[in-house]
Amino acid sequence: VGGVVFLISFLFQGKFRDTLCVAAYVILGADVLLKAGKNIIKGKVFDENFLMSIATIGAVLIGKYSEAVEVMLFYGVGEMLSDYAVERSEKSVNAIMNIRPDIAYINEGGKRKKVLAKKISKGQIIEVLPGERIPLDGVIAEGDSFLDLSCITGESKPERVETGKKIMSGAVNLSGRILVEVTEEYENSTASKIIAAMKNSIDKKAKSEKFITAFAKKYTPAVIAVALAVAFIVPLFDGFLFAKWIYRALIFLVVSCPCALVISVPLGFFAGI
Repeated sequence: VGGVVFLISFLFQGKFRDTLCVAAYVILGADVLLKAGKNIIKGKVFDENFLMSIATIGAVLIGKYSEAVEVMLFYGVGEMLSDYAVERSEKSVNAIMNIRPDIAYINEGGKRKKVLAKKISKGQIIEVLPGERIPLDGVIAEGDSFLDLSCITGESKPERVETGKKIMSGAVNLSGRILVEVTEEYENSTASKIIAAMKNSIDKKAKSEKFITAFAKKYTPAVIAVALAVAFIVPLFDGFLFAKWIYRALIFLVVSCPCALVISVPLGFFAGI
């Protein structure tokens, strides 16, 4: 909505265009301004929200409404891409969770019996029919078939397996009935290890994310320090023209906003996913 209002503003001139730009700025920047305010109250002053807030407010004060809107618009696009990337990754994780069946089947006296995979011990024989996903790692004790290993290895071509062949949990039995001697218990199966690795990765920040967080903490105060120097120290050597150099300091703040970084990082994550 903010982007549309901003584009419409280019159809007009004068005060009406400025009014539309201010409206777009409020729509796009309200969240950033609120975050900056909340962080200041918490004592977390120097972050990208604070930098963008003072830069865009300064741009508005000197009448550069379009620049103020553009900073917030680019940041909003970056945040949207980031949210989309997170949503896609969550869907990928949920899909991974389905590769490990909770149920295994054993054959007792010619009758097929359903058992919780957690209760199956090493050395037990489980039965896997065509169309079923293999619940536990093991060795084929009887039968031969083709397995779909795409969710484990990424290989789309089915793999032929026969008696004596080691197989991994998570694979799908495509053709024949097989009996599998379990070699790894439920918690140590291939599928369980993959799921555990995925869950652990969710709890840990990526190195790139840590870099951006650390970068913002150092970058923001550095930029503000330079802007203050441009605004109040440089004029001392240029005829005390404070208005001129404060104006340039505000331009510097707008240019220094890390919008490209904010957009590029989630794009990188999204491409990776």
